[in-house]
This record gives sequence, structure tokens and C-alpha cells, in this order.
Amino acid sequence: MVDELPRKLGVLDATLIVIGIVIGSGIFLLPNLIAKSLPSATVIIAVWVAAGVLSFFGALAYAELGAMNPSTGGQYVYLREAYGPGCAFLCGWVFVLAVVPGGIAFLSVGFSIYLSHFVPLGPVARTAVSLGLVAVLSAVNYIGVREGAWTQRIFTALKIAGLAVVIGAALLGAAAVRNPYDAPATITYSGIGIAMTACLMAYNGWSYVSFVAGEVKRPDRNIPRSLALGMGVVMLLYVSANVAYMKVMTVPQIAAAERVGAEVAALTLGPAGASMLSAIVLASIVGAINGCILTGARIPFAQARDGLFFRQFGNVHPRFQTPAFAIAAQAVWTGVVIVTGSYETLSAYTILSAWLFYALTAAAVWVLRRKQPDASRPYRMWGYPVTLIVFLAGSAWFMVDAFVNQPVTSMIALAVAATGLPFYWLWRRSQAARVEK
Repeated sequence: MVDELPRKLGVLDATLIVIGIVIGSGIFLLPNLIAKSLPSATVIIAVWVAAGVLSFFGALAYAELGAMNPSTGGQYVYLREAYGPGCAFLCGWVFVLAVVPGGIAFLSVGFSIYLSHFVPLGPVARTAVSLGLVAVLSAVNYIGVREGAWTQRIFTALKIAGLAVVIGAALLGAAAVRNPYDAPATITYSGIGIAMTACLMAYNGWSYVSFVAGEVKRPDRNIPRSLALGMGVVMLLYVSANVAYMKVMTVPQIAAAERVGAEVAALTLGPAGASMLSAIVLASIVGAINGCILTGARIPFAQARDGLFFRQFGNVHPRFQTPAFAIAAQAVWTGVVIVTGSYETLSAYTILSAWLFYALTAAAVWVLRRKQPDASRPYRMWGYPVTLIVFLAGSAWFMVDAFVNQPVTSMIALAVAATGLPFYWLWRRSQAARVEK
């Protein structure tokens, strides 16, 4: 009987998981919101770079933790070792209940919307397409991690190639006509805050590769490399895309464009440009969903192995060598989220609580260096402690800004996490009862 998940993922697979999950649809849609909040091309690029550097520093912290403890569940495991099972359970609870299924549902609905560019779809058909996409990708990952990894390779390669074509066409195309009489841009703190928040959301997802750390070959080397390479590629593509957008369109034009990527593609590639961009977005979304399905099911798997979730979630399929039950249950719950339309609410209410756990996980580098000073650390966080302090300071600003500007949403986000407390007590009690027997 198979009891553990085998290590089948190489450095390329892990790198493409990072890229595939991080690059969803944000780079095609968020520039509009950012340009409305920050009417300066130079400052917009600076914010994209700053958000990328901040996220990269967080990835460096995860790289040390992943190389030190390359176990399935990643982030959940690091929190358990640093702060105890209670903190780890609440993290797992938030991600299993809301963050992962909410993200998958949001992306799958976005897929059906973009698909309607090619095939007219009504509301019922869109829901059916969203459910079908989640079901197909879940089935792929159910039957094998290699099948899931190959799906990730294909669709991430397509999105990188497509983005490169759009960026190249824009950079080589005619420059936008600027009005020499435009008034100087007015930069406000609130505008920077909105733009920075949007950029951090666009970079979100780099932590997910830690969930499959127990299935990565030579994790001491490949986890740090995949995080560094993956985030390096994402930063390059994001900054290049924004430079390309602003070569073809002015900032006011970007602010007025509902779908910036599509308009840039249409201007540089002709009538077929919008269709090509829609196809790129579809491939991008499939890669992001597949990566979330592949990694997300490993959290309840790790919790169940600790006796802090339903036992079935900790089972390994005897033939496919995957956490099959966890993947199937995740697909069912995501389907419920899609049908009920609660994905937008979950996305809004969980980003803050998710980021709280990102910050706590990064801080675990400092905690574990004191709790476990003699533990093997094949990779040590570059620039420590400066890079860690910068990431934690940036995370603190992000969370405080959210509380100040969205107090109700922020309190609900913390309430969602707190709902896990009675369930943690029940599972701990059940665990203790089994030990006594």
C-alpha cells in the first residue's frame, strides 16, 4: 500500500508552477485600475518593481524554509514548526475553506467570460463551462502528478510565448502620441496604496509551490531555484508588459481602457490581435487553475496526516500515488463556490488573512533559527536579516492599509480565520481521545 507521495517534480516543474499560478489574468486587467489611481508612467513602473522585489524577498524566506523542511503542505508545516499546530491549522483552514477554492472559482468564471469572445455563452452555459474546466483539470491531477505537471508545462509555456509576442509587437510598434499640454501628474498616497495593493495581488501565488515541497526532487536545491527563477521571470514579464502597454497607449488611455491587454494587441497586431490576446488569457487562466488544483489539495492532506482534518484527506491513491480524495473534495467544494456565486466575496475577504499567514511564515525564518539553530539549512535566505525585515515591513504596511481603508472587509477576513478555532478544538480533542485508546 502506498503511504507517501513520491518525489516526481523537477526544478522545471516547480518553476512553472510558480510562474503558472502567479500569472493569471491580473497583468491584462489590473493596469487599468493602477493607471486610474496613479497617473504617472514612471511611478507605475516603480510600483510594479517595488511589489515584485517585495514578493521576491518573501519567496527567499520560503526558499530557506522549503530547503530546510521539504514536506508536503509547505506553508502549513513551517507554521506548525514555528508557532505550533493551532496557528498552522488556522492557516490550513483559511486556505482550504476560502483562499484556494475561491481563487480557482474566480479564475474559472473568468475563463468562461473570455471564452465567450469565441463562442457566445449565456449565464447557464458559463457556469457549466466553469464547472467543466475545474472537473477536467481535477481529473488530470487525480490520475497523476506527472500528468498535472505536464499540463502545467504546456499551458505555462503557451502563456509565456503569447505574452512575449504581445510585448514584442508593442515594443516594436509605433509609439503613442503624447499631448505636450497635459498637466503634470498628481501623485497621492492613496493612489500609491491602491496601485501597490493591486500589484501585490498580481504577484500573489508564489507561496503555492511550497505545498508540493514533499514531491519535489532534490528539494534542498530545486525549491530555492524554482522560487528565484519563477519570480525572476514573472517580474521581467510584468515590467516588460507595462513598458510595452505605455509605449502604445498613454496613461490616460490605459486608465480609460477596460481590457488594456486586448486593446494593445488590437493596436499592434491588427483585428486578429484581440482574438489572440483572448486566447493567451485563456491559456494563462488554465495554467493558473491547474497549478492551484495541483498544489492546493496538499494542504488538507498534510493536516489530515497530523490528525487535524478528516482522515480520508490523508489517503494516497494506491495506483495514481496522489492525494486523490483531497483533490476530488476540493473540486466539489469549488463547484459549490461557483454555483453559489460566492467566489467574489471569498476573494475579497481572504486576501488579508492569506497575507497575514504569508508574513507569519516568512517570520518563521527568524523563529526557527532560534528554536532549531542546529537544523540543516542547505539554503539560507539571501540578504538576511535585511530582506526579511523589508518583506515584513511591507506586509505590515499592506495589512494596516487594508484595515484603514477597508475596515469591515478586514474584520470579516479575520472572522473567517477565527471560525476555524472550534473545529481545531474538536480535532485536537478527537486526536487526544485516539492517543488514549
